[in-house]
Amino acid sequence: MLHFLLELLPALLLGFWAGRSHPSLSGRLAMPLVRFGVPISVMGLLLRGGLGGEMVVAAALAVLAIAVVLLLAQRLPGFKGLRRPSLRLGSCVGNTAYVGIPLALAFLPTEALPISIGYDLGATLLTWSLGPLFIGARQGRSSVWSGWLLSLGNSPATHGLMGALLLQWTPWRSVVAEALWWPSRLVIAGALVVVGMRLGSLSHNAVSWSPTCQGLVPPLLVKLGLYPVLLLVLGLVLRLDPLMIQAIALQGAAPTAISLLLIAESVGVDQERAAGLVFWSTVLSLITAPAWGLLLVKLVPT
Repeated sequence: MLHFLLELLPALLLGFWAGRSHPSLSGRLAMPLVRFGVPISVMGLLLRGGLGGEMVVAAALAVLAIAVVLLLAQRLPGFKGLRRPSLRLGSCVGNTAYVGIPLALAFLPTEALPISIGYDLGATLLTWSLGPLFIGARQGRSSVWSGWLLSLGNSPATHGLMGALLLQWTPWRSVVAEALWWPSRLVIAGALVVVGMRLGSLSHNAVSWSPTCQGLVPPLLVKLGLYPVLLLVLGLVLRLDPLMIQAIALQGAAPTAISLLLIAESVGVDQERAAGLVFWSTVLSLITAPAWGLLLVKLVPT
């Protein structure tokens, strides 16, 4: 737990301070980081952890779990607030790339990295291809499929995966894996700084527990508590490998992804609620996420 907090907090606090002073700085830094840094980081982590069929299984489980929440969460007793599509999406789409991967590095062996990245890839593609349509954009079926294919081709995670696949069976795999290990970690640290900047800019714009944000309790409970339980139960019911169960449940414990806010802003729906959910879930996850890490190691021993 201490390792996770020491890795997360300095970068987040540095970014938070910078984001409050310079709200537009995160946008200028995020573009080169996502375009160039994330593919290198994904490639380095995959080569270090190894590639296998568990990535496909993790991606499929991410899609399945998110679909269950989107279709059924509003029917939970006492969770009427989840009838809003934006809050329902925010209760199951997590910041797996920037928080989930450090979680996996802190609590699980390196063999769990491909599983964590596979989960992130499946969740990211589903979120960006169907998220705008689900929240409120008006698109036809052909637009949905073209959007999915565009997301697949443009995803930095896909670029990193392709690079890892090209190097996987070459004699230079281990050399490249060692060379990219620390650059991969530095990219994650830089990404956390950008997340902190985004949070700082949100707080600068007075994201508070306003009447508009009072409906955030149900999605916060689902995202930080019930959604990891759903992934844990799915893994146990399907009798998956203990490390797979730990990895996917831990990714489920990540806070709401900033992509929710970006999608809400792009379609002009529920921007304040989305911003509040991203902000508060990230703050609370500094306690709940490492608690899940410790709990899962004991509940599902490898």
